[in-house]
Amino acid sequence: MRVVTSQPDHFAGSGGNYAVSIAQPLSVVSKPLDGLAWLLLGVTGVGVVGAATAGVGIARAGLRPVKQLTDATEHIARTEDLSVRIPVDGGDEVARLADSFNAMTVALASSRERQQQLIADAGHELRTPLTSLRTNIELLIRSEKTGRELPAGVRGDLLTSVEAQIGELSGLIGDLQELSRPDAAPGSASMQLVALHEVASRALSRARLRGKDLEFTCKMEDWFIWAEPAALERAVVNLLDNAVKFSPARSTVSLRLEAGQLSIEDEGPGIPSDELPHVFERFWRSPSARSLPGSGLGLAIVARAVHASGGSVGLHAAPGGGTLAIMTIPGARTPPPKIPPRTE
Repeated sequence: MRVVTSQPDHFAGSGGNYAVSIAQPLSVVSKPLDGLAWLLLGVTGVGVVGAATAGVGIARAGLRPVKQLTDATEHIARTEDLSVRIPVDGGDEVARLADSFNAMTVALASSRERQQQLIADAGHELRTPLTSLRTNIELLIRSEKTGRELPAGVRGDLLTSVEAQIGELSGLIGDLQELSRPDAAPGSASMQLVALHEVASRALSRARLRGKDLEFTCKMEDWFIWAEPAALERAVVNLLDNAVKFSPARSTVSLRLEAGQLSIEDEGPGIPSDELPHVFERFWRSPSARSLPGSGLGLAIVARAVHASGGSVGLHAAPGGGTLAIMTIPGARTPPPKIPPRTE
C-alpha cells in the first residue's frame, strides 16, 4: 500500500489534534507499468526477430552473386571448364566483379582456343615435311642396306630435298618460338630506341642476297622508334622476303621510308582482294603460294612485332600490279627521350 498522512488546516483551528491518512494499493501503478514493460518487451522481441530475419534475407540476397562467383571459381578450378558465366544484375561493385570475371573467362577460353589451334596447325605443318624427310631418308638407308646404289642424279636430288626439308623445319620451329614469346610491355627492358632506317637498310642487304636477279630501289629518311630490335628487324626481313619470293625475275622491289611509314612494293602477281583479310592469320597461306616454301607464320610475326611497337601494318594491291606492304610506327626524325610511348 502507498500511505499519505496529513493534518488539514481546517482541523487545526478547532483545537483538536487530528490527522488524515489515505492509503492506496501499489497495484494501481505497478500493473500499468508491468503491462507497459511486457508490451515493450514483446515489441522489442518482434523487432529483433524481424530485423534478424530481414538482415539474413538482405545478406543472402547481397551475397548471392559472391556465392555464384565462388561456385564458378571452384567449378573452373575443379573441371577447367571456361564456358561458365555468372549472371550480371545491377551496377554495383559485386556486379562489376562478376562482369570482370566473365570477361576474364572469355579471354582465357579464347587464349586456350588459340593455343590449341596453334598446336593443331603446327602439327599439321610439321607432318608434311617430316613425312617427306622420312621417305627420302628411308630410300637412302634402303639403298645402303641392299647395296643397290641410286643413280647419281637421284641421290643428289634426294640429298637436296633432305637439306631443303631440314631448313624448312628449322624455319618453322624458329617461327613457332618467336610466336610463343610473351609480348613486350611498353617500358620493359626489351623495348629499346631503334633506328628504323638502319634496320631497313640491314634487311635490304639480306634481301639483295636472296634476290640476285631482282632490282632494288631504296629511298629512306631517318626515323627513330621504340621497339624490340630483333623482332622489328625480323618483321622487315619477312616483308622483304615475301616481296622477293613472289617477284618475277628482272622485276623491281621498291622500299621507301617516309615519316614513319615503311612501304615495300613488288611487281608480283598480287593478292586477291578476298584473301587480304586473312594474310596475317597464323598458318594461313594463299592457295597460289602453298607450293612455295614457307610456314604461313611470317606475316603473323610481322603483325605481332609492329603492334607491340604501337604501329599498324597492312597489305594492299599496288597501283601498277603486285603487292604493297605498308608498315606505320609512331616515332620521330630525331632520337626521342628515353621514355617509350604508351600503346593501347
